[in-house]
Amino acid sequence: MTRNTFPATRDAGISRLRQFAPRAGQAYASGRNTDPGPNQAGAVSMLSPYLRYRMITEQEVVGTTLGHHSLPAAEKYVQEVLWRTYWKGWLEMRPSVWTQYLQERDRCRDNFPNTRAIQSAEAGETGIEGFDDWARELLETGYLHNHARMWFASIWIFTLRLPWALGADFFLRHLVDADPASNTLSWRWVAGLQTVGKTYLATSDNIARFTNGRFAPKGLATIATMPTEMPVCAAQPLPQVGYFDTQKPAFLLVTPEDLHPESVFGAPAKINGAGILFDPETLGGDNARSFVAGAVHDAAERISNKFKCPTKLLKNFDAASLIGQAREAGAEQIITSYAPVGPVADTLARMAPSLASEGIPLVQIRRAWDERFWPHATKGFFPFKESIPKILKEMGLSS
Repeated sequence: MTRNTFPATRDAGISRLRQFAPRAGQAYASGRNTDPGPNQAGAVSMLSPYLRYRMITEQEVVGTTLGHHSLPAAEKYVQEVLWRTYWKGWLEMRPSVWTQYLQERDRCRDNFPNTRAIQSAEAGETGIEGFDDWARELLETGYLHNHARMWFASIWIFTLRLPWALGADFFLRHLVDADPASNTLSWRWVAGLQTVGKTYLATSDNIARFTNGRFAPKGLATIATMPTEMPVCAAQPLPQVGYFDTQKPAFLLVTPEDLHPESVFGAPAKINGAGILFDPETLGGDNARSFVAGAVHDAAERISNKFKCPTKLLKNFDAASLIGQAREAGAEQIITSYAPVGPVADTLARMAPSLASEGIPLVQIRRAWDERFWPHATKGFFPFKESIPKILKEMGLSS
């Protein structure tokens, strides 16, 4: 696998979706847990980077899949797509979990005594078969099979006894497809914090079976010692979104959280200008930087063609520069796709009061997909998945 595995264009994502969709039924269900290794054909779709930045949308992926299969036939794959939706909705109603993660990460960075152990784990120099290979694969490619991510996290937490928050940070910095919700909550799930007391303990037999015998690590933990934390707060109502006045001229702000604004904003919107946030310093590994850089340039070209307006890359992103861009475009409002809990949402929240004081409101618009599904993420995934058939039917994606 090389960095060219994920060409950073929407067209590449659509092409990959069309190639995969016929195999999203039994072929996916029977082979999805097997990690054949880098540069080897597997059963998974490899669409996650395109979904993470919404270069293609969940609705497109599920709709295309159900154009080839019935919902029962493609149930495993549709549910896998909706895990990402579920994680986002769950965290959106419990934003304090993200804040607690950041605090725990920073505390561990400052106080964990064995920095050498962290460095060895990240470099793939622990001597643990499989684990070291996955660490190097992640650094080289920016990608890991989902099952390998679970094994890696389990070994990191229970065998190496390293802080889960620093493992989550390692993934968030280097995975091309890592988003705050899926990454943070998946690590919490392995640690036994997400579903309290239910840990995931990697075993040599399971790893050998699902890597086709490539790895069978020795000396893995046989007891999962769960970390401790304060109880998680109850789910809160989803934040309200603003009002988008389609009759007023607008400046379109595009962030890496949603690089397909064409499917959110269209006629009769009056978009006088657009800016795309791209700050390489907020991205960790070279693979993530490279992919997002390409994705942003691809989006800029599409946005210019769609909305017939000047489109700029915004590298120095603060309230003053954004106000200047909006005024230069003659805009009376700034519109953007809703940013879920994470660094982008934190940045927008800090800037919103300054924009409002200058008479330029920041209006975030949430996709219909999120509006439909997120409210059902109040508990675990199994109650959430009960809502899937009905919502897909209401959206015209499943008969």
